[in-house]
Amino acid sequence: MFQLAQVNIGIAKGTMDSEVMKVFVDNLDPINAIAESSAGFVWRLKDEGGNATDIVFSDNANELVNMSVWESVEALKYFMFKTHHIDFLKRKKEWFETPSEATYVLWWIPAGHIPSIEEAKLKLSLIRKHGDTSEAFSFKKVFAAPSDGS
Repeated sequence: MFQLAQVNIGIAKGTMDSEVMKVFVDNLDPINAIAESSAGFVWRLKDEGGNATDIVFSDNANELVNMSVWESVEALKYFMFKTHHIDFLKRKKEWFETPSEATYVLWWIPAGHIPSIEEAKLKLSLIRKHGDTSEAFSFKKVFAAPSDGS
């Protein structure tokens, strides 16, 4: 059995204690709670504080990372586009720089596997270099989970 891993990154327009990021930061806990209570949610990257804003993804201190695992593409899509999360997704330009390359990637993992930051970086580099493939893809071209032989 396979599950869907996702990582998305963004360059924040300010530090987490800056005025420009206040609404984003104030809503992290409620949005994370929606994710965790969503059907199909498996796991998300978080630190001792319950979010991932202090987890280092790159040399850029303002680069934030979000990584999670879901039972299916449909479960992730429902959370992203059919819950209160969409209201914040629509406002991302208020808090994050406009990207020049892919900022998210999806990939299939064996059930129970927890993806690492290094794995996420590799998958992001794959989609940036090769576009959508069965190893690293976007919502634009979803690939089916591998067959597990059962």
